Amino acid sequence: MVTCLVYYLETDGFDIRKTLLFIMVTLWGVRLSVYLAWRNIGKGEDFRYQKFRKDYGEDRYWWISYFQTFLLQGILMWLISAPLLGAQFYASGKSLNLLDFIGVAIWIIGVIFESGGDFQLARFKSNPENKGKVLNKGLWHYTRHPNYFGDAAVWCGYSFICLAAGSYIPLLGSVLMIALIIKVSGVALLEKTLKKNKPEYQDYIDKTSSFIPWFPKKR
Repeated sequence: MVTCLVYYLETDGFDIRKTLLFIMVTLWGVRLSVYLAWRNIGKGEDFRYQKFRKDYGEDRYWWISYFQTFLLQGILMWLISAPLLGAQFYASGKSLNLLDFIGVAIWIIGVIFESGGDFQLARFKSNPENKGKVLNKGLWHYTRHPNYFGDAAVWCGYSFICLAAGSYIPLLGSVLMIALIIKVSGVALLEKTLKKNKPEYQDYIDKTSSFIPWFPKKR
């Protein structure tokens, strides 16, 4: 949200496209920030950072965390936000075009899956009877990770708007984001943990699409 605001203020692209993109990023960012704050405040440090702290020890963690966590996040944010810059820096045409509208449509689908998946999971976890069980209803019936799929779709939407502005190389930022979601910090890491903690999860894997929503396999 902050980087998008900086790009919005400092670029001279097509004003309508700039404003549209800024509103989209702000709505998405505020929703996600509020949800993550509600979910995590008061619940201690993320288990991944706890593992870093344990592996490196308190004496080394402070400076390793600077490079591995804070500086790395800054570099990733700069690279991943490239489509937001390209879409606002370039000014292809005098009006919105088909690619803009495709981008908005994909973004809407992404927000529905991301926010809907988060809501359904939060409601599922709020019931003590569901502890240790696997959520396979609602959006989770069609994909094991509707929130991650939604996040990827959101960034695909930004990419189409970037294309509409006549910018291409910055699309690599969205590609990087989606790769991280699937292969690094999202799907791959979460599934590794869930397989250990939930015996029913393997059956869920056998029946349900890993990422792109689709009808479950019949057993």
